[in-house]
Amino acid sequence: MPSTKPAPSARQQELLERAYAYSLSHGLADLSLRPLASAIESSPRVLLFLFGSKDGLIRALLARARVDELELLRQIESRYDEPPGLTVVARELWTWLAEPERRPLMKFWVEAYGRSLVAPDGPWADYGRSTVEDWLELLKASQPDPGSPAAEARRTGVLAMLRGALIDLLATEDLDRTTAAVEDYLRG
Repeated sequence: MPSTKPAPSARQQELLERAYAYSLSHGLADLSLRPLASAIESSPRVLLFLFGSKDGLIRALLARARVDELELLRQIESRYDEPPGLTVVARELWTWLAEPERRPLMKFWVEAYGRSLVAPDGPWADYGRSTVEDWLELLKASQPDPGSPAAEARRTGVLAMLRGALIDLLATEDLDRTTAAVEDYLRG
């Protein structure tokens, strides 16, 4: 059944982009409409009108963040004619994740992922699960024999390692140590 939801207006898209930029630097934990609206040159009433509610705005922001994540996955997939192997893709992912300019997006991701675990019925619902599925699908596409239980276990381990190293990097800013740990895992 086709969606009957109208496409977002240009104004809604513009405010979503501004709100997304704001949330990358300020986070979502204590998001308040009044300071957000002021920072993006709007008003709380306009945001409520365009997004329906604060939860609707948060859902739109999470969807917007996911667009960036999925674009990365598409870029990596498009570089290869054949599966490059899990180790190659994991190294590319780590390089992208660890870049300093990605830190705001990665902090946003960690916050949204954590909230999806503790508030699974709110605007965060399904965010954690869907990001796991997106990343596992990319890793699966990099494997020559992705259907075996061993291949599934390996990509799950790689994903867990990358996410753990990312959280550690965000907490400590120790790129050398976390990159060495990633490399050690991928060699082993």
